[in-house]
Amino acid sequence: MKTDTQLQRDVMDELEFEPSVDASNIGVSAKAGIVTLTGKVSNYAEKYAASEATERVIGVKAVTDELKVDLPSFHKRDDQDIAQAALNALEWDVSVPKDAIKVKVDQGWITLEGKVDYKFQQTAAEDAVQNLTGVTGVSNLISIKSATALSDVKLKIENALKRAAELDGEDINVEVDGHKVTLKGNVNSWAERDEAERAAWSALGVWDVDNQLEIAA
Repeated sequence: MKTDTQLQRDVMDELEFEPSVDASNIGVSAKAGIVTLTGKVSNYAEKYAASEATERVIGVKAVTDELKVDLPSFHKRDDQDIAQAALNALEWDVSVPKDAIKVKVDQGWITLEGKVDYKFQQTAAEDAVQNLTGVTGVSNLISIKSATALSDVKLKIENALKRAAELDGEDINVEVDGHKVTLKGNVNSWAERDEAERAAWSALGVWDVDNQLEIAA
């Protein structure tokens, strides 16, 4: 089991290794598997990349992202320009249902609202706008409300977990209550935890996933 100092060092090394992140202005602290990121980044995409890089490190159980986006002057755009760029990005993304998403922008912070059938569509909408110039943050309030009734969803998710090469589906318990899926058990890394959640979200009719999977020491 890693000490806090070892985990801190590993996260710092990963941030320095990640080419899309400037680690020079990022502070890292670790306590009992919980890593906190502080400091400044030059855009929201870098903030997101830093958090993802941290999650990849073995031993990380949770991430507290306190990074602030400090846009350089040449990246600043007015809200109207950002809103139009966001609408264009959503329209051109084939994974985002046409005219399903509404966009609001306040001081560079984008809020997405609307309804879609699948989690991947919700994620695609956020991915489409987070790298735009001038964006300081994204709030994804898109809801997943498929009208399709669940049918054998527990079995379908369990089979998907067993098919995943990087997962041991036998250690994951799947519970279904209406349109909500709860995952319990143990996995070996944050990446495995995310993969299990992705599998659960892939079932049509799932509106909510409560990921209670614990990362083994």
